Amino acid sequence: MESIVDSFTDLDTSQKVLYVVGGIVASTVSVVGLRKLCFKQKAKEYPRDTVILHQIGRGPYAPSMTPFAVKLETYLRMARIPYQNVHGLKMSSKGKVPWIEYNGKAVADSTLCIDFLNEKLEVDLHQHLSPRDKGAAMAMQVMTEEHLYWFLAVFRYQYDNDKTFIKQTLKIGWFVVRIAKYMVAKSTWYQGLGRHTEEEVTQMFKKELQALSDFMGERKFLMGDEPCESDCAVFGQLSQLYWHFLGTGHENLIRDKYPNLAAYCNRMKETFWPDWDQCITHGGTKEATK
Repeated sequence: MESIVDSFTDLDTSQKVLYVVGGIVASTVSVVGLRKLCFKQKAKEYPRDTVILHQIGRGPYAPSMTPFAVKLETYLRMARIPYQNVHGLKMSSKGKVPWIEYNGKAVADSTLCIDFLNEKLEVDLHQHLSPRDKGAAMAMQVMTEEHLYWFLAVFRYQYDNDKTFIKQTLKIGWFVVRIAKYMVAKSTWYQGLGRHTEEEVTQMFKKELQALSDFMGERKFLMGDEPCESDCAVFGQLSQLYWHFLGTGHENLIRDKYPNLAAYCNRMKETFWPDWDQCITHGGTKEATK
């Protein structure tokens, strides 16, 4: 029987090259496969009936630098749902953060996370509201999340000329800063806000804050003496404007011009975040779980 060596010798140069390259590729694939088989990491196992909240790291003056993480964690506290934080940059299937896992089920987007938990755990933080008040609360939530949020974005990444916020909080490289600035500029252009001048945007921003302040009046929470689900979203957005509005020239705007909103922020903090100082990086720990 002809040996493998004799067969290889009879091949022409091009065939030999293909033979060798093919062998290398096959060997590489085999090694990679064996490594995956032998060293495959087990999926992280989390406790049952506990919400696993995936979010970025803690913020320096508020528990997060994203309003949607503050919203979602405040909701979990308000609803008294057991949860565990997992801090990191792992994104959801939709490329967003925060997101949750519950008994192996992954859910993306803060609003959809809340809807999922409401249905799964039979939670209704709006149950004390009339249909009219529930509609008003939802309107305020949409205004803050779908419009006020974009004011935060342009002030934070477009108008912060000395990059105070980025330097003191994000601590990221200039290349990443430029990418973030470009993405915000592009998003706000299509959204519409980026087509206006800074003066026009500032005027619109203050008008919207005034509307929220007028609506809330002297009430303890958004709709009265008892907090509701929409308070989580409104507080999430205001937490950034009250504690993380660095480098914008309007750091004390809420405190000076809208004292009822400032009182509301502190009231939400005292009610649902007794461990606030342990949940921030300035004066507290970088990790907090419940």
